[in-house]
Amino acid sequence: MLALATVIVFFIAYALIAAEKFNRVAVATGAAAVMILIGATSSDDIFYDHATGIDWNVIFLLLGMMLIVGVIHKTGAFEFLAIHAIRLAKGNPKVTFVYIVLLVALASAVLDNVTTVMLVVPMTLVLAQKLKVSPVPFILGEVFASNIGGAATLVGDPPNIIIGSKAGLGFNEFLVHMAPIAALAMVAAIPLMLLLFRRTLRNSAADRSAAMDLNPREYLRDIPLLVKSVGVLVAVIIGFLLHSVVHLEPSLVAMMGAGFLILISGLKPEEFARDVEWGTLVFFAGLFIMVGALVNVGALGAFADFLKSALGTNLTVITTTVVVVSGILSGIVDNIPYVASMVPVISDLAASLKLEPGNNVLWWALAVGADFGGNMTLVGASANLVAVGLAKKAGVDITFWQFAKYGFPVTVVTIAVTLPYLVVRYTL
Repeated sequence: MLALATVIVFFIAYALIAAEKFNRVAVATGAAAVMILIGATSSDDIFYDHATGIDWNVIFLLLGMMLIVGVIHKTGAFEFLAIHAIRLAKGNPKVTFVYIVLLVALASAVLDNVTTVMLVVPMTLVLAQKLKVSPVPFILGEVFASNIGGAATLVGDPPNIIIGSKAGLGFNEFLVHMAPIAALAMVAAIPLMLLLFRRTLRNSAADRSAAMDLNPREYLRDIPLLVKSVGVLVAVIIGFLLHSVVHLEPSLVAMMGAGFLILISGLKPEEFARDVEWGTLVFFAGLFIMVGALVNVGALGAFADFLKSALGTNLTVITTTVVVVSGILSGIVDNIPYVASMVPVISDLAASLKLEPGNNVLWWALAVGADFGGNMTLVGASANLVAVGLAKKAGVDITFWQFAKYGFPVTVVTIAVTLPYLVVRYTL
């Protein structure tokens, strides 16, 4: 009965978030409170358990990078970069869009996709204003590209880190197996996104001419602070890349970088803290508690066990099912706890099929489904919520259904073009 009650509470909360009649932060925290009251989770589960609690690494990674972005925002760097992008594209919104999403996809493979989104969205808001177009297609395109590009490497998307850790897979193995898949997905996604956003990626000849007359250097407000900020940001990025060497979690690297930058910036707390998306952080905490409760009462585990018993031994069928099911469920629940709950199932399936760890297509199937499926809805991936939160703070509202309207076809197409590649390369 407890498991059933937990599932009911989760889906009621999800329906309320999707309906957008109530503030999603209030819904998530309220549902988390109900989970506690019915006994589906406890303080130990929430604060100390990696499987069922708040993922503090995600929370503090976001907080650290939000603080760094808040300081950089004071320098005019985002405006400077936006004007350069506009001039490079000669004021054409469609060309600018392609440049930006390609940049985001590549950056998300090197950084993590959440960090990339936090850095690029403030620039995007300026860019759209100068081009006289809506920022919504750019922001959504960047989110989709970040989730696709992040799939290419071990550090690009949080689910990949979980898979790599549990399966003993390194950076090079992810790069060799997942980078071609991510590249194939981007080749399919860019024309699709241009088609989906064709009516909004337009401006007049006068708008293009006016945009080309802008001087990027006029927007730089504090060059000494910019030099300090870029130095700290580069150091933080290096810290991310050296994660396996220095054994420091990205969250610690981000928080240390934020603390040092605040120390040398000379800014007052209210000057950099206002860019922190506190509502987004609280929503994440509530979402983690909700999904953790599902894990805690065995709801996700029961589904995984059913999946394992129903699939049989045909590798092609298993691979296809893992991709499709992961794509669907990662669009409904956050892909981080979903992957964490599926890892033991994939391990058991691989053992029963006698698949070698380095050549286990099921790990790549799980990564493809979770990473690309995260594009389906607003709550599917961390980068989605961060980008929409930043946009909302700037006065740009992106609703749950508006996100799904574009995210669903992008998810379907990227999975549809990459699934045959997985099947042909690994199972036939």
